[in-house]
Amino acid sequence: MNKFDNDDEWLDDELPGEEQEDDEIIWVSKSEIKRDAEALKDLGTELVKLGKNALERIPLDEDLRAAINLAQRIKKEGYRRQIQLIGKMLRSRDVEPIQTALDKLKNRHNQQVSLFHKLENLRDRLIDHGDDAISDVLELYPHGDRQQLRSLVRAAQKERAGNKPPKNSRLIFQYLKELAEAPQE
Repeated sequence: MNKFDNDDEWLDDELPGEEQEDDEIIWVSKSEIKRDAEALKDLGTELVKLGKNALERIPLDEDLRAAINLAQRIKKEGYRRQIQLIGKMLRSRDVEPIQTALDKLKNRHNQQVSLFHKLENLRDRLIDHGDDAISDVLELYPHGDRQQLRSLVRAAQKERAGNKPPKNSRLIFQYLKELAEAPQE
């Protein structure tokens, strides 16, 4: 019997005071690590593209905020390296509050874009259908002024017929926007 034959036996047994941790180890593939790092880099890029006011609403620590501000001033190759640094910094932080705040900003933007599309369609219906569409608008916004809408619609129809710039069309849109943003009673 070789003196090394018995060494393998103690490897299978638990050492006193230690527990086997094989069950608790979660193996992460190299590809998954790379995907996570790329996602954090993309998050960093989104943060860099935000304006100053929007960036203020995101919960960031001072180091990360300074790195983002620097990336906003850098051009070309330095920008790419700065984005990589921001991605690396995000790896050591809890990104969930940052992602949540960014999603809220995006949602607010998406809601505003959706509202504008709705108002543009409403304006076009007003100009195309006149008085019939005015009653629909007043059902949506009962605090609207029928007379003001009617005069804006007629002026916009005259502009369209005369191939003039759509000044009154813009005024209708602004009025609809004010009605949509006004508190409902």
